[in-house]
Amino acid sequence: MDLDAYTGHRVSRWARLDVLAGQRRLTGAEADELVDTYEQVATDLSTIRTTAPDGTLIAGLSSLLARVRLRLVGTRVPTWAGVAGFFTHRFPAALYRLRWWWLGCLVVNVVVAAVMMLWLLDNPQVEQQLLSPAEVDQLVNSDFEGYYSEYAPGHFAAQVWTNNAWVAARCLVLGIFGLPVVLLLFTNMANVSVIGAIMIDRDRGSLFFGLILPHGLLELTAVFVAGGVGLRLFWSWIAPGALTRAQSIAREGRTAFGVALGLVVVLGISGIIEGFVTPSGLPTWARITIGVVAEVAFLLYALVLGRRAVLAGADGDLDPSLLEDRVATQA
Repeated sequence: MDLDAYTGHRVSRWARLDVLAGQRRLTGAEADELVDTYEQVATDLSTIRTTAPDGTLIAGLSSLLARVRLRLVGTRVPTWAGVAGFFTHRFPAALYRLRWWWLGCLVVNVVVAAVMMLWLLDNPQVEQQLLSPAEVDQLVNSDFEGYYSEYAPGHFAAQVWTNNAWVAARCLVLGIFGLPVVLLLFTNMANVSVIGAIMIDRDRGSLFFGLILPHGLLELTAVFVAGGVGLRLFWSWIAPGALTRAQSIAREGRTAFGVALGLVVVLGISGIIEGFVTPSGLPTWARITIGVVAEVAFLLYALVLGRRAVLAGADGDLDPSLLEDRVATQA
């Protein structure tokens, strides 16, 4: 397609739409003309995108259409209903649609951690290459348990939330590259395995699991969700399916951003448990029960409420009305 000729033939239409969009008051005929011209320009934009993409022209027309769209439907104001809708539809739908990615990530990482921990227990000489005897004694006798009571609960909860949110964010942001997510998850589980093996080898296994399980179940699940969604983002450009690579990446990118927002709350809950429950004076069984209840609640939220949201039409992506208008063109 000759872009210059196409542009010259339609530039008057685009200018007219710009004029109509800028008028404060419109007659009935002008309002009808605004709608008709908007649809025509949207078709022009779609044609340019698919046959002769020009970044500057596409950006200009997209901006013009966005202004007209605001004129036609009004500006959306975030409400509590919108926030509730996110947590009852979009977020759980995303978790359910991508469930095999993050559940698979969870299973693989747990198996790897268990195998690594058993291998370390069978090969105690490896421990000597990682930590000195003095460092091991300090870890077992003071550092591991003291970590959870070193700071005031509120401050510690905030610190934990920030750290875990950063790990999850890196999994999502770096997901497009694939390998960094695998390395992040492996490093995270390797640290847990090394500490666990050292504690179990010194007959402190009950202390290790008693302190890590109350918050760790939900915390690690959130990290695995971020890892699974990040890997799905990577796969979106490897195997885009019926979509173009750009469309596939855009869809999964929007979904990943929504999941990131939801995980802020999930990690906030795990941080509260780690800051207030883990170091508390509650019996070990009570602390672990709280962690199990939080984990089960999340799984039910993701798999039961998520399934209902998907059956209702949600898929974790933005509401179609918020996406850029795309008008199909006839071949």
